Amino acid sequence: MNQVKRYLQKLMQIIRREEMRILPGNLAFFLLLSVVPILILVGLICSLCSISLNDVISSVSGMIPKEVDIIFESFLASTTNPGNLVGYFAIGFIVASNGAHSIIVASNTLYQIKNETYLKRRIKALFLTIILIFLFLFILVFLAFGNIILKSILALPVFIHFANKVYSIFILLKWPVAFIIVFWFIKLLYTMAPDRKISSKYVNKGAIFTTIGWILTTGIYSYYANNIAHYNLFYGGFSGLAVLMIWIYIISYIFVIGIAINTSSYHYLEEELPNKN
Repeated sequence: MNQVKRYLQKLMQIIRREEMRILPGNLAFFLLLSVVPILILVGLICSLCSISLNDVISSVSGMIPKEVDIIFESFLASTTNPGNLVGYFAIGFIVASNGAHSIIVASNTLYQIKNETYLKRRIKALFLTIILIFLFLFILVFLAFGNIILKSILALPVFIHFANKVYSIFILLKWPVAFIIVFWFIKLLYTMAPDRKISSKYVNKGAIFTTIGWILTTGIYSYYANNIAHYNLFYGGFSGLAVLMIWIYIISYIFVIGIAINTSSYHYLEEELPNKN
């Protein structure tokens, strides 16, 4: 009980930090810009593979607020020409890297690390953007389409004798495996983002916090936005955009808290422990 109390007190100290008033909003803005090129990539892949965009939207509808579904659906519906999408994505990918660049700057600020040159940060941001895109695609393919894909594979004659057992094991392990893989994606982002080599052992607490936080808050906020809140009364036709912005701000805030938790572990282990020896 005392441990939980100390952890909550430490968490409140992190939330009260001056940086928490600025960094989450800054990160949310650039992540919002990053959504568009990621959706372009999904639309491109769906067009090339003849996948129904309606199936894509319906498969993730239970994970995000329905107003966000509408925005995604209207945008994906316009991405039906693969020839044009290649050029759009090349430009959009560079724009999307602003979100990753903001993660780098936020990490350096919280770790109290001097920023590298602008060019180095932009190059690193491109690599981090690729990680973000793969994280999004993993969630889409594994969580949204995993059941359908596995059923198609198990329908082959060679798997007929143990198809049911394999599918049951998949359903049982689906969310634990997804949690672990999302955790490793976030841990990789936390490790690579700062402009100083940070051992991965320092980012475990923050990555666990962010992974759990993203899953819980997305579920809770989706329920709240779908069943309780009435954004259309205040925002009218912009209610979908308002829901999307608030959702991205929430996950950005949790992400920055995760960085702050990591910095606390880093400074404690790097500075206080050696002084005791």
